[in-house]
Amino acid sequence: MAFTAKDVKTLRERTGVGMMDCKKALVEANGDMDKAVEILRERGLAAATKKSGRVAAEGLVASFHDEDAKVSALVEVNSETDFVAKNAEFQSFAADVAKTIAIENPADNDALGKVQLVDSTRTVTESLQDKILTIGENLQIRRFVRVEGLAATYIHAGGSVGVIVSFEADDSLASNETFKAMGKDVAMQIAAMSPQYLDEASVPADVVEYEKGIILTQIKEDPNMANKPEKVLENISRGRMAKLFNDICLLNQPFVKDDSKSVAKYVESVAKELGSDIKVTGFTRFAKGEGLQKREDNFADEVADMMK
Repeated sequence: MAFTAKDVKTLRERTGVGMMDCKKALVEANGDMDKAVEILRERGLAAATKKSGRVAAEGLVASFHDEDAKVSALVEVNSETDFVAKNAEFQSFAADVAKTIAIENPADNDALGKVQLVDSTRTVTESLQDKILTIGENLQIRRFVRVEGLAATYIHAGGSVGVIVSFEADDSLASNETFKAMGKDVAMQIAAMSPQYLDEASVPADVVEYEKGIILTQIKEDPNMANKPEKVLENISRGRMAKLFNDICLLNQPFVKDDSKSVAKYVESVAKELGSDIKVTGFTRFAKGEGLQKREDNFADEVADMMK
């Protein structure tokens, strides 16, 4: 079956794959458009397998929030380079994955891969493989979280950090502008100050004991503390633990927009203004690529490889 330059263009528009690859696929498919599409998809799978060993520690964090359905999602999608993270196609894909998570409520990454991507006839895994072929880098959906109920999301610096924070309050506040502004403030606080826990009660007992041990050791090894009464040393220890909680617990932290009050006091003030109880119940903070080994490129070697 013969094909024309217009067919090549049509195949490119359908798949997003380069012209030469489209032409080769049409030749192999003897001009059959649907078969050519399948060939490119199969090659997309091959490309994904080939690239899977390459470090993907860049990318972005994307979010989705449905105020009416009261469901929110946060997802980290990784790429090999920051350049790709700025690609509109990649950003759109990450946003679609976040929306899919919110709608489909998958249990884990494996389940997510099997559901149909929103506004697509392809599964999430198939769509990811398509993007790997089109973009030419190893891409991975690393992690996600989904929250039902009142929540706020915040994405910082084009996806370098993403936050989702949950609240317990009257459902009528979902559309309240003051409540939404407060939610964004708290989410921005989490993005900026990286708290590890919600409050003191959330800090595991073993962590508390470990930190107390460090503080007591510091006090004992300080010559200036040698002649202090035991009660004074206990007070110093409690004071240092309180300072630690102020650093690592969200509700204890000084509010970044007004450090005369804690985050807990800020939320209380908004609740009082609205005449309703508001409680922060949890949060998740994703920083793009945290804990992953960054790829270290040798520019000269990279140019040499491109010239081969």
